[in-house]
Amino acid sequence: MTTKEAVTLSRDCEGIQLSSSRKVTLAAGSQVTVTQSSPESITVKTEPGELVRVAASDADALNGNGQAAPAGAAREAIEKQVWDQLRTCYDPEIPLNIVDLGLIYSCQVAPVPEDGHRVDVTMTLTAPGCGMGEYLKMEVQAKISTVPGVTAANVEVVFDPPWSDALLSDAAKLKLGLL
Repeated sequence: MTTKEAVTLSRDCEGIQLSSSRKVTLAAGSQVTVTQSSPESITVKTEPGELVRVAASDADALNGNGQAAPAGAAREAIEKQVWDQLRTCYDPEIPLNIVDLGLIYSCQVAPVPEDGHRVDVTMTLTAPGCGMGEYLKMEVQAKISTVPGVTAANVEVVFDPPWSDALLSDAAKLKLGLL
C-alpha cells in the first residue's frame, strides 16, 4: 500500500536509512509518507526526503496507515529472526552452532494479547551431563529476547528424545568430516 498524504508517527520507531544503510530513529510526531509496504517492511519518505525502511511490526506507529502485514506474516518474520539468532549460539566444545548440531527440537512463535510475540524453544544437549546446559539455555533466551517484537522467551531443555549425530545438518556433517 502507498499513500500520497503525510501521516504522523504515533511513537518513535527504528528504521534503516536507505541511502546510507545506517540505523535511524524516527521520532513520534514526525511526518512521513508510505511509499511501499510488504509483509516484512514498510518504506517511508521523511519530510527531508530520505527513504527509511521500518519493520512491518512498527506499522502501528503510522496510525494504521502503513497497513501492517497480516499477523501470520509478522509471526513468520519474527520466527526467521529467531532462527537467525539461534544460529549465533555455539556449543562451547564443538565449533558448530546449535541449529546445525540439531540441538533445537522446536521453535514456536505466538502473538500475545499485550502486543508482541512469545517464543517457546525446546532444545536438548549433546549429552545429559553437559555442564554448559544452563549457560546455553540462558544464552539462547537472551539472544531470542533481542529480536524486535519478542516480548517473552521461554527455553526448555529436554533429553527425550536423546540427541544423536543423526540430528546434525549436512553442513555440520561436512564440517566434522562425516560426509
